[in-house]
Amino acid sequence: MAKVAVIMGSTSDLPVMQDAIDVLKELGVETVVDIVSAHRTPEKMYDFGKNAHLKGISVIIAGAGGAAHLPGMVASLSPLPVIGVPVKSSNSIDGWDSVLSILQMPSGVPVATVALNGAKNAGILAAQIIGSSNKEIQATIVSYKEFLKDKVIKGAQEIKK
Repeated sequence: MAKVAVIMGSTSDLPVMQDAIDVLKELGVETVVDIVSAHRTPEKMYDFGKNAHLKGISVIIAGAGGAAHLPGMVASLSPLPVIGVPVKSSNSIDGWDSVLSILQMPSGVPVATVALNGAKNAGILAAQIIGSSNKEIQATIVSYKEFLKDKVIKGAQEIKK
């Protein structure tokens, strides 16, 4: 079974990144979670980036605030798709520093970037990537999208009452 790694720069990012962990669990995707700081544990980050694909990981979701180097640095080391989650942190410039740090990657080092604090979408995107080659996960995504559609239809009906 393909796995998604959800990594973040510090425990302060966990309240945001928990949305990715929760939706991946809901969609039946095996998930590993770790703290991997680009600035405080660069050796660990290097080892993680170079070896994640050897440990059964298929997609990496990396959340970071402030300077937000983690997603890009991991993407520079790994052959896996990396999804960056900019996190609005206490040392952030209203989150824009994180967004731009993750979004503005140089040619050859792509990072798929979701909205500020958009970890849930990162989890869904990771599941969709895995679902492109795993029919079971793909079926779960199809059901999830039907659930979203039904929720909107029910909401519209409620408003009309």
